[in-house]
Amino acid sequence: MEEQAIRAEVRRRTYGEKDLAALHVFAGGFINFGYWRDIPLDGELTVDQRIAAQQALYDTVLDTLHVTADDRVLEVGCGQGVGARKVVGRGPRVVCGVDLVPEQVERARRNTPDVEFRVGAADDLPFGDDTFERVLSVEAAQHFEDLAGFARECARVLVPGGRLAVTTFFAAHGAGPELSDLLDSFARGLDLPHTVEGFLDDLRAAGFTEVRAESIGAHVWAGLDRWLAQGPHRDHWDRGWLPAAERGLVDYHLVTARQPAGSEG
Repeated sequence: MEEQAIRAEVRRRTYGEKDLAALHVFAGGFINFGYWRDIPLDGELTVDQRIAAQQALYDTVLDTLHVTADDRVLEVGCGQGVGARKVVGRGPRVVCGVDLVPEQVERARRNTPDVEFRVGAADDLPFGDDTFERVLSVEAAQHFEDLAGFARECARVLVPGGRLAVTTFFAAHGAGPELSDLLDSFARGLDLPHTVEGFLDDLRAAGFTEVRAESIGAHVWAGLDRWLAQGPHRDHWDRGWLPAAERGLVDYHLVTARQPAGSEG
């Protein structure tokens, strides 16, 4: 529990006091590595392209969810709320966001006032049973201490037939020590070496069906590294991600699942 408390303090400082989204490396208020499939990487990248890559990651997730005008949608790990604007643009009747860091929730409320944001943990969501048709999480699950609890909570708040989509990076089995050597975020406990196989098992144990994982790292790592190699962050931002991916220590996945129709959550 002491180590968990230390990790929680690292995350609070990183996202609360320091406001990670304000750094040039993330641009536009997003905090994700980006999905670079349609962006040329053979020249200098612009800030607009960096923002477009981050928006494209949201679009990739939302496309899998098939959001409709009748849906109520929850984003877990909503950060500053700029990603929630992408969700609003799909036209659902309700959009909500939850984040563990109070400072981030306050920023989200200022940035996107037409969305309801609450402070809460991924494994203890502050919403009732059967509240949402869709749940998403974009590059946040690597911070969650209890992925099994997150899976159970998603199952609880989703209606029968509801859909879940989660995208983030996952570690290979036993890769934690090597990742800590390569990447400061793992060394400090900001990120945790969860495996995608373990998360899929957690989802199935929570009652989800149609549980799938798709590797999308081919459209993440090269673009991220190209961006990190230029600009004011190049001398102090960690470029260990591409080498870690090339060594098979980490990969980026899109995970999807469905609540069975007629389940009770």
